[in-house]
Amino acid sequence: MDAFFASVEQFDNPELRGKAVVVGGDSIRGVVAAASYEARKFGIKSAMSSAIAKRRCPNLIFVKPRFTRYKQASQQIMSIFYEYTDLVEPLSIDEAFLDVSINKKNIKSASIIAIEIKKKIKEKTGLTASAGISINKFLAKIASDYRKPDGLFLIPPEMVVRFVENLMVDKFFGVGKVTAKKMHSVGIFKGRDLKQRSRTELNRLFGKQGDYYYDIARAVDNRPVNPKRIRKSVGTEHTFRKELRNKSEIIKDIIHTAEELESRIKKADFKGRCLTLKIKFSDFKQITRSKTQTKIIDNKDLRFFLKSSG
Repeated sequence: MDAFFASVEQFDNPELRGKAVVVGGDSIRGVVAAASYEARKFGIKSAMSSAIAKRRCPNLIFVKPRFTRYKQASQQIMSIFYEYTDLVEPLSIDEAFLDVSINKKNIKSASIIAIEIKKKIKEKTGLTASAGISINKFLAKIASDYRKPDGLFLIPPEMVVRFVENLMVDKFFGVGKVTAKKMHSVGIFKGRDLKQRSRTELNRLFGKQGDYYYDIARAVDNRPVNPKRIRKSVGTEHTFRKELRNKSEIIKDIIHTAEELESRIKKADFKGRCLTLKIKFSDFKQITRSKTQTKIIDNKDLRFFLKSSG
């Protein structure tokens, strides 16, 4: 989906259309959860400090998130996907992989399916979506970002090798900023540069991820679309309008956060052994502390964690 949270807000409130809008935070504290395309022109993006976003665009409009509304729209969108295939692997609330090699409507063209899905999403939700089509998940993901917003991009089999060889590694799905910087430092800027490195060398430079980089440089991605993808984590977090400085206030909120987490764990029927606490300071410096235990965490008692994390 295109700027999903922000697009929902602009659709529901016509006064916001054509304006720079962010969802989340406010003009003083917090972080941006989503930015409209009008806001992105100012260099505003998700996870950015609200204060920095406001400096970049003084007329920026902040909107409180409405996750129930976003979930409703997401369910409408996912229902459209299932009209075509049961092989749907959601990546998030607004994105999914679909395998349409064999589909319920016996349509031979993936491009036609994508066009139909985009049209139905627009009719049902009023929102625009972008689609990427190719031979595997790695390439389809890259293609989906290629002509946003409201885009459709196809990487056909005969174009795959040349496309990957000419692609900047910064654009590779699975290569983050830190990794891209490290690749640049050793002379890897494009897919063709990555392709020249041996598997052994990439493993030495990037650990076990080296195997993945070796394969995608050759456009190889054999991961199937997995409709039963296993959830890896459950979390919750709070952003405050003013700093918490008193220890008792901090502990009180940790307990509140733990209770909220326990509720989400039960709802998701989720079990885990590792607990992580993330703290962000007023200067946006962030630290995390984790504790893994041998038995499943089955209650909200955080004393074992607090004693070890300080």
